[in-house]
Amino acid sequence: MKTIRWHLAHGRHIDIGAKALVMGILNVTPDSFSDGGRFVAAEAALAQAERMAAEGAAIVDVGGESTRPGAAAVSAAEEQARILPVIEALAGSGMLVSVDTYREETARRAVAAGAHIVNDVWGLQREPGIARVAVETGAGLVIMHTSRNRERCPDVIADQFHFLRRSLEIADAAGVAHDRIVLDPGFGFGKETTEENVALMARFEELHALGFPLLAGTSRKRFVGAITGREAERRDVGTAGTSAILRLKGAALFRVHDVATNVDALAVADAILAAQDTSNPTEC
Repeated sequence: MKTIRWHLAHGRHIDIGAKALVMGILNVTPDSFSDGGRFVAAEAALAQAERMAAEGAAIVDVGGESTRPGAAAVSAAEEQARILPVIEALAGSGMLVSVDTYREETARRAVAAGAHIVNDVWGLQREPGIARVAVETGAGLVIMHTSRNRERCPDVIADQFHFLRRSLEIADAAGVAHDRIVLDPGFGFGKETTEENVALMARFEELHALGFPLLAGTSRKRFVGAITGREAERRDVGTAGTSAILRLKGAALFRVHDVATNVDALAVADAILAAQDTSNPTEC
């Protein structure tokens, strides 16, 4: 698989493609759907980040507002109070840090505190100024597809192209360099049925036509629970199954809660990909 250098804020970069990369989820929130309240205290958040890094996470993604359906909104001030001290501490320790936010102000302050990547679940279409933050700071940018609060194309892949092409137009208009961008198809975000999410997995390789590295975020999602019959905190094995499948379909980064389980599953997928790359059939 081709290796691409993803350029990030503060002079950092990471090479993606040749080996699956894991982004550990760190929710500094009281109400996230599977781990709400566990890492609100800064000490617990820092300990969890260190644990994820030790288990193989290349990036830690810090969020201060739950994005689960029906979650209560928080103010920008509250979001920032939760995440900025954690981001500053993690970046100071040398970790690559992503901030999970759709707010321009929070993104700007998070990068100033040391974050290297901005992960926008509204794909620049709620606060387009996030694209300017990426340009002005050099931050890496994850642009996620969402189906929430809008009319959708009937076909799951057609809707991906419809939404993400608009997001990329916003990024281009702001001057975001293409080597700063990763795309996320947004599993679970407005994809209300198990069938829709499974169809997105089955046709995932079609998204390579957009021309950017792809991030998969299936961790503990409802459709994984529907398939496995497991509650949220018991969906990590099912998640690892989706990660391995999506790696074989070309996903480069994986945003997960349980780093160790997914690192192992992705190692198997990477071994298969490596064997495919070096295969040279000869006659018996």
